[in-house]
Amino acid sequence: MEGIQFVSNDKGQKVGVLIDLRKHGELWEDFYDSLTAHLRAEEPRESLASVKERLREQGKLGG
Repeated sequence: MEGIQFVSNDKGQKVGVLIDLRKHGELWEDFYDSLTAHLRAEEPRESLASVKERLREQGKLGG
């Protein structure tokens, strides 16, 4: 594929990839965003209501 080169070790196994970001920058961004979302999927979450309550208690949110 033009703009993509695989890096192989001395055994011929593919161990890396070089991507021409001028040609495939958007594809890389999509891949990276997907990977980031996947890695964050198990992070603890906090509800919007609890965030608002904490901000109110700190005087950073009116109402």
